[in-house]
Amino acid sequence: MKKIISSSIVLLMLFTMIIPVYASAEEKDNNTSKVNLAAGANSAILLERDTGKLLFDKNAHEKLPPASMTKIMTLLLIMEELEQGSLKLDETVRVSERAASMGGSQIFLEAGEEMTVNDLLKGIAIASGNDASVAMAERVAGSEEEFVSLMNKKVEQLELKNTKFQNTTGLPADDHYSTAYDMAIIAKELLKYESITNYTSVYEDYLRKGQENEFWLVNTNKLVRFYPGVDGLKTGFTNEAKYCLTATAEKNGMRVIAVVMGAETTKERNASVSEMLDYAFNKFQTNKLYAKGDVITTLRLLKAEKKLNDVVASESISTLHAKGDSIDNITTEVKLKEDLVLPIKKGEHVGTLIVKDGENVLSESQLTVKDTIEQASYYTLMKRSLQKLVKFD
Repeated sequence: MKKIISSSIVLLMLFTMIIPVYASAEEKDNNTSKVNLAAGANSAILLERDTGKLLFDKNAHEKLPPASMTKIMTLLLIMEELEQGSLKLDETVRVSERAASMGGSQIFLEAGEEMTVNDLLKGIAIASGNDASVAMAERVAGSEEEFVSLMNKKVEQLELKNTKFQNTTGLPADDHYSTAYDMAIIAKELLKYESITNYTSVYEDYLRKGQENEFWLVNTNKLVRFYPGVDGLKTGFTNEAKYCLTATAEKNGMRVIAVVMGAETTKERNASVSEMLDYAFNKFQTNKLYAKGDVITTLRLLKAEKKLNDVVASESISTLHAKGDSIDNITTEVKLKEDLVLPIKKGEHVGTLIVKDGENVLSESQLTVKDTIEQASYYTLMKRSLQKLVKFD
């Protein structure tokens, strides 16, 4: 019975974590609802990354082709593999004939060529390489089809209702769609892996430097160069999708995500994103509470090899305010799961950090363990038992 009750509490906690974003999308405050931005786009959204707070939206749940913004999900799954250690940046990937045959944006990989994961990431993040995307998909999942299955499973995990992928690249395909809102949430998840901006912020670089087939990479997101603070994420264009962009920028410790879909020209696309970023940075500010990886509390587990284990923030945690608002009533509360079972893997969710303004819950963020927690060995348990006896005597 205890496990059932604990499981119910955990499910309720996880459910409430996604409610603030949806509620914000449907119940914008009066000031936000009066804002007129992104006039040149079919769909748009603006949100603050740490809190997920919606700052502006326009047809944000309309299903549209995402074009190469699809690669945000491709990059997310790659970053997860790197985080888990099942993929290494210096690992070499052999390019298949199928990957080399991809049309559209490409870095001109050749069948049989070998390239490091690090360079393939550059090819995807900077030059939007379709060939690089398929090569990485085949390395992670064995085939692009299986990787696409993982992409759609991740969509389900994020509880997104209006996204379905048919490929890793965003090349035109039937029944391949997303929304500005869904793309923003996928981007928010990707940005938990903070090193991704080491790639998406680069304006130009080279592959195969000094070789005959040296290739010049130029970022398809020109705002990386021309808007201070922009360091990602991904552009997109097809004749059907028109000009799209999921952008992110950081200024004075506040990171925002802006998505535009269906702009007629690159000029309109970039102008719409720029004015949304201007609006966010002019009107709002954040108060940083914790950085990703900060120790929040400790788990005391008598049956673990280490009795005391660090519990850390799984992402950057902040509060968002209109400039000039008071932050005096901000408090935090930690709730740890009660039904933890050893071993617990590094990064596994073990609780929730609740941020409040008075009695109003502002956000809930998952807490993870810093290191893998192993079950105590027979020797360790015997040693502890003897230590207890000595203390008792």
